[in-house]
Amino acid sequence: MTIALTLTDTAFRDVVAAAVRAPSLHNSQPWRFRNHDGAIEVHADPARRLPVADPTGWALRIACGAATLNARLALAAMGLAARVQLLPDPDDPTLLARLTPTTAWQATPAEEALFAAVERRFSNREPFYPAPVPVHAHVQIIDAAHAEGAWAEIIHGPASVEVVSEIVRAADAALTADSAYQTELRTWTRPDRDDRDGVPAPAAGSAPQPDDLLPRRAYGGHEPSPGGDFDPDPLVVVLGTAADTPAQQLQAGLALQRVLLTITDAGLAASMLSQPIENRTERDGLRLALGRAGVPQMVLRVGTGRAGFPTPRRDLAEVIDEG
Repeated sequence: MTIALTLTDTAFRDVVAAAVRAPSLHNSQPWRFRNHDGAIEVHADPARRLPVADPTGWALRIACGAATLNARLALAAMGLAARVQLLPDPDDPTLLARLTPTTAWQATPAEEALFAAVERRFSNREPFYPAPVPVHAHVQIIDAAHAEGAWAEIIHGPASVEVVSEIVRAADAALTADSAYQTELRTWTRPDRDDRDGVPAPAAGSAPQPDDLLPRRAYGGHEPSPGGDFDPDPLVVVLGTAADTPAQQLQAGLALQRVLLTITDAGLAASMLSQPIENRTERDGLRLALGRAGVPQMVLRVGTGRAGFPTPRRDLAEVIDEG
């Protein structure tokens, strides 16, 4: 029988402060947290699900899975091991994860490094330098995905990247032509950097250009400076899972965050390209192009980044349910 350890309110809030640093589509932050019966509960916030971009809740579950990984690392850093249950209560569909501290724990060097990267991780939408990503980082990315029950496919070299690029461009074109999608996107584009959610202009990077190899969303970014073209031969990572159930999507969120923190700890930068995952046709095309079993859950661009800007987070009082 597992006996839960008592978590103080201060410790709970510290865990939530780390959890909310996870990424989410359009920085929508679709989560809520509760300290209940000795466990930390991660709940979906249905009011923050994106009805056009995320009609199935896939992106919401990815985000909450990533928040769960951050919470687990925060507990380890506090000296606590935790039992993590995904979808623990069939009668409560909003309860996506439960973390129960069970015993004292000495954080491993890997856990300490990943936790230290939580505050430094953010999506970098600026151009990357042409320097190649070291081969050892490829291995670390693959290992990070495997550690959380997912897989990572490394795509590099002009020919291979071009195949993925065509899929990303097709998906982006379809979403750009969708007026409802674009209207929703604009509601999460924040010209005022004082907003606590959405993507503010400083974090938007440079404005998308027609000849970009890997299209980015138009979050109101600045015009690119001369010589600021995007990297012509980026490292692309496709993250996937064996299946596409809600539980596997949550698992993909844990793996995504571990991969992103691993990239950050290695001194590299990353941005997410979810357009081909949001479009069913292009998602199937990506799966076929990879020629492997499983379901793609995210596409990442990885490299050595120029200076970027993190997105803001809401106050903890807005995401914590008392009682």
